[in-house]
Parts: sequence; structure tokens; C-alpha cells
Amino acid sequence: MTTFVGQATYKVDEKGRIPIPPSFRSALQEGGFLTPGAEGCIAIYTKAKFEEIAQTLQTKGLAPAAQRKVQRNLFPKATEFKLDAQGRVMLPPELRQTAGIETSAIVIGVNESAEIWNPERLKAFEQDQSSVWDVIESLQKPRGQQE
Repeated sequence: MTTFVGQATYKVDEKGRIPIPPSFRSALQEGGFLTPGAEGCIAIYTKAKFEEIAQTLQTKGLAPAAQRKVQRNLFPKATEFKLDAQGRVMLPPELRQTAGIETSAIVIGVNESAEIWNPERLKAFEQDQSSVWDVIESLQKPRGQQE
């Protein structure tokens, strides 16, 4: 399993490319997938993780209507990519527009995937996440002691 951690801010070049953080590149050397992400970002998945998500959708027993809804939102907008020789990825115009990414972007590690954010959008999202530490603390308590 690949774990993505850390973050880096980059300028988007005139062709819509951004560098991927050096610590992420080995996991993505065979390429990966970009998809619309939650809360208005672009999600980055390794090929293996994207295939795992696709398989999970097939086997989890979602109601057919729910499964179609997820598949119609995920797969048509997904883009397979390969890093170029400089470790950059091309951000498709549709995904850039959806994520509000114009001149700069922040790439963050989120465990088994990574995300690309508009810096202002990420800052606003983070300011709204004050209860995250409460969740982390509750996970560290022994079973039966959660509030």
C-alpha cells in the first residue's frame, strides 16, 4: 500500500501542468488516474488504487441506481495520466475548472491517495475542520472510553 503524506504548492504552467511532489513520484511512476475529488479538489490515485475502487463498486452490493450514479460521476471524468520526464502531470481543463485551479495549486497527501487543490479553496476548507482533532483523539482512546 502506498501512503501519500505532505504537501507542496506549485505554479500551473501555460500548458496546464504541475509538478508532483518528489516523494509521490515513485508511487506514480507507472502513471495513475485523476478524478473529481470530494469538496471540490482533483483526486490522484495510483493505478492499483483506482482499480481497487472500481472493483469495490462492482462487489459492494450498492443498489443499482446508486451504483450507476457513482459510476456516471467517477468514470467519465477520470483521466489516466503518466508523469512527464520532469515529474509533471497535465491537469485536464474540465478538472481544472471544476477544482477552480488557475495559476497555482497545492498537492496534498491524504493517505492512500493525493489531492490537488485551489489554494484558497483548501484554506477555506481547512478553517471549517476544527473538529478533526476531536475525532483523532477519540480514535486514540481505548475501546469503551469513547464519548
